[in-house]
Amino acid sequence: MALLRSLVRKGLSSSTGKNITFQALRSAGGWNKDFAPGPFPKTEEERRAAAKRYNMHPDEYQPYPDESYGMGDYPKLPDISGESKDPYYNWDFPEHKRNFGDPIHAHADAIGEDRWNISAKPKIPYKTQILVSIGFIGSLIGIYFLTYDFTYYQPVMPKQLPANGVHYTFEPAE
Repeated sequence: MALLRSLVRKGLSSSTGKNITFQALRSAGGWNKDFAPGPFPKTEEERRAAAKRYNMHPDEYQPYPDESYGMGDYPKLPDISGESKDPYYNWDFPEHKRNFGDPIHAHADAIGEDRWNISAKPKIPYKTQILVSIGFIGSLIGIYFLTYDFTYYQPVMPKQLPANGVHYTFEPAE
């Protein structure tokens, strides 16, 4: 940081150097800490301020429960993935199917259009999938323990040599 300050004070002799210095200063803001959620709202005034911060109506604003997950005052949005949204709607950002000013879901990285579709119902229920997996793995383990005592060796005959005696002794020549 001190190096950056000294570069700004002294300036650089070339015009490209000045542009690089000022570009670095211009983009110094907008860090993740600037967009971190605030503390969980405890009063009605804090709740209204948080709703205004996220461009939501105070009646629609509902924060995540205060369970030490770090969500703070971030709004709890409905779980709707990108595939479930209308593809023909005139979105401001069609690649993410969202409009300008809409709050982003806290789990947007997991429920995007190219990710997990949280709204879809699976053909086979999860309970059945888990039971089939456990049954298959259990049957493999059962077969292993049932056949553990029956060892299997590759059948091998004794080595067959053409005749009795010395075979290929590589002794040094005299």
